[in-house]
Amino acid sequence: MPSGVTDLDGLARAAAAGDRDALDRLLVAVRPDVLRMSARFLPNREDAEEACQDTLLAVARGITGFDGRSAFRTWLHRVAANRARSTYAALRRRFTAEGQGVPLPETPDPRRTSVVAGTRLDLLDALEAIGPEYAEPVALRDVLGLPYREISVLLGLAEGTVKSRIHQGRQRLRARLSDAQV
Repeated sequence: MPSGVTDLDGLARAAAAGDRDALDRLLVAVRPDVLRMSARFLPNREDAEEACQDTLLAVARGITGFDGRSAFRTWLHRVAANRARSTYAALRRRFTAEGQGVPLPETPDPRRTSVVAGTRLDLLDALEAIGPEYAEPVALRDVLGLPYREISVLLGLAEGTVKSRIHQGRQRLRARLSDAQV
């Protein structure tokens, strides 16, 4: 690969073809963005860092699966969203195990949790409850801000299907979140 290739898509194509140097440069280049994306999901800096590391590892392991159907950044958004949600689920399981079966509080303690953090925790719980069919498109659109067309390409679905799933997912989220407030 020519040493002048610095754009993410070029680095991703080279890394997908087996260029280890390109993969290293790609991971260094995207780390700040991945951390920001993870922080959009996870309220605690350490948790966002863990999700960031999980995402970078998933990118390194799965780069050969990047086929260029979408821009690398779009593919990265999907990986980051899924890893952040997975990290949250793992943290919940770890807390439950370490708490010797003591369940998590139903709502975050306002004395220990910021409003933003509590809202994100509620959102992550609700996303987990509605299932990946709806959670993934909603997270890509509403948390990471991807356009419908990119989500359509990324998920391999018609744009109308993406819009429908996002609409249905939002309705399900709204219902779950309003139930949590009662």
